[in-house]
Amino acid sequence: MTTTAPGAQTPPVAGAVVLKTPVLSFNDTGLDVTDGVTSNGRWGVESQGIDWEFSLDQGVTWIRGSGGSFVVKGDGAKMIWVRARDDAGNTSEIVRVNCVLDTTPPAAVAISGQSEGVTNTFKLSGIEPGARWEYSLDDQRSWSAGKGSALGALGNSLSRVWLRQVDMAGNNSAAQGFDLQNPSVVSHEASGDPLLPSILAPGLQTYLIHGVVVRGDRDYVSWDIPKGQQLMSVKLVQYVSEDAIAFYALQPNKVFDAGENVSRMLVYGHMGPSDLARNVLANVPKTQLGEGPMTLWFQQTGSLPTRYAMEVILSPAD
Repeated sequence: MTTTAPGAQTPPVAGAVVLKTPVLSFNDTGLDVTDGVTSNGRWGVESQGIDWEFSLDQGVTWIRGSGGSFVVKGDGAKMIWVRARDDAGNTSEIVRVNCVLDTTPPAAVAISGQSEGVTNTFKLSGIEPGARWEYSLDDQRSWSAGKGSALGALGNSLSRVWLRQVDMAGNNSAAQGFDLQNPSVVSHEASGDPLLPSILAPGLQTYLIHGVVVRGDRDYVSWDIPKGQQLMSVKLVQYVSEDAIAFYALQPNKVFDAGENVSRMLVYGHMGPSDLARNVLANVPKTQLGEGPMTLWFQQTGSLPTRYAMEVILSPAD
């Protein structure tokens, strides 16, 4: 007969207790946060003070964890198993997650530049499946995502644009810079005539309209939204001026003949540094953004010159 001394604790029995399942997390750095592709091999574990362990071979071997994380190394598909465990050998249900670890930067994109009318077109190739391309106007301090396979730029104020690709895991390629003041690049001051606007080359999805305006100098630029496409966004992406207020307007027409009749404008208003990256079409019904012409009016009413760049992006119609 076995007895237990007063105050003694009965040794725990393996399998008698089912522990609470830990919470497993990782930083999905990919372009789609649900695709399970990441460049970061560190996994977080929340186990509420209970010991935990992980397996990378579907439970054949288990590695005791410590702290609140562990690191997985080596690019490729991973099957991560984690469970809580106590000293008696009791375990929780297993948390199973599949992911792909990719820490290798993609190759730099190949870029060919050409002029189409007054639009400078930079065509990109070598973009990996599932990757995207980005551009920078401030020496790589910040980046904006482009659409399609080319960037079209019309204007005379930008000095340089940088281009790169970002793969599915969020790895960046080396960036390539292009001098927009190079003699081989068309420098074009946008038309000041609302009835003869400068025209963007057709067939692209991402455009940059850039220029320098001051009192008495208006810029008018027109483009066509082809069948099956829609105008997704129009954003201010660069603004350099001591005067923080400029003016913009969009008219759905080949020319800007609305004058100051705002009822004929799609959107209009003041614009300055606080509007950077704001999509001025955010509240416009998509039914008004489909096939047809569009003309931008941009101006500075003050006496101080303003350098600006507007991003225009088209996308397949919903």
